[in-house]
Amino acid sequence: MTAEHRTHLFWLAAFAGLLLLLALFRPILLPFVLGFLLAYFLNPVADRLEAAGLRRTFGVALIIAFTMAFAIAAVTLLLPLLFDQLKQMLAALPSDLDRLRASVDAVLRERTGARYPSIQEGINKMIADLQANLGTSLGGLATWIWNGGTALINLLSLALVTPMVVYYLLVDWHKIVSRFHSWLPRDHADTIGQLLDDVNAAVGAFVRGQGALCLILGIFYAVGLSLLGLRYGVLIGLTTGLLSFVPVVGWCFGVALGLAVTLSQYGSDMTMLGLTFAVFFIGQILEAFLSPSLVGEKIGLHPVWMIFALFAFSYLFGFVGTLIAVPVSAALAVVVRFAFARYLESDVYKGTVVANTGVAEAQGSKHSR
Repeated sequence: MTAEHRTHLFWLAAFAGLLLLLALFRPILLPFVLGFLLAYFLNPVADRLEAAGLRRTFGVALIIAFTMAFAIAAVTLLLPLLFDQLKQMLAALPSDLDRLRASVDAVLRERTGARYPSIQEGINKMIADLQANLGTSLGGLATWIWNGGTALINLLSLALVTPMVVYYLLVDWHKIVSRFHSWLPRDHADTIGQLLDDVNAAVGAFVRGQGALCLILGIFYAVGLSLLGLRYGVLIGLTTGLLSFVPVVGWCFGVALGLAVTLSQYGSDMTMLGLTFAVFFIGQILEAFLSPSLVGEKIGLHPVWMIFALFAFSYLFGFVGTLIAVPVSAALAVVVRFAFARYLESDVYKGTVVANTGVAEAQGSKHSR
């Protein structure tokens, strides 16, 4: 076995060991993963405060205090409203589905004429199946959230451990990064360092930028739908903004749910349907206008890649996987592009003819000397 093969086996074994450790400690990972993500996002703020003359420990303590104050305000002010709207939505869902069916029937009867009976039968069956499976689906969703999101000693540990993890990571962030770089294999340190810089730039640009964009869109949709008088407007708007982390998916979800609620609330009122759609259409224009400045134009994350990452990581690691899916998918996209560029430069891609030509030219130049 050559030295190169031994090196490859070492890194494969190290990667497999890391996956095994993540699988073993999955039930207790949430506060540490959440703490690392928060520290990563807040590190630029800590750097700016330190550059302004504040001691890093004091600046980090200030950041954590403001972050916790914001979280407490959100929990005490916003979450009760969201839970109240969610409770109302679930309680009214059977009657809303009946009204939705009546509204759709009225539109279809007018538009389809003789074909209406067969179309009506299909729609009635679909809604009946949805009502029958609603309880099971919601129960399964609640179980998944509970098992993945609170499979810890208790919820109190999340509130206590996460700020501690954020504090110590932020205080020692640059020491940790420097130590990690010192552990890189010396023969490939420059290449790996450049790759890590590219990963950091891509993840930072996408996650921070897309996070800000989602917040803006969520507020816009919530305010717009609430001004229309749409029931559950805040819940639908903020959920649409959150799901906008995956381009197109959030918008499609919001349009479908918004129009469905409009139909159940206002019937086939084309004015209200048009106004609801206009809110989401303007949101798309706002996203297209803000995205280049907030996210950047060359991140290169395809929506299908992000959807796959969300499914894959949530399947492997539960709720923790959902948290890390987007940043990890951004990092993997950079690694895949790097590997593909290396492949295009290799003899495997260029073929033996090109490789042999290069060897012959090298030997010819050697003999000519």
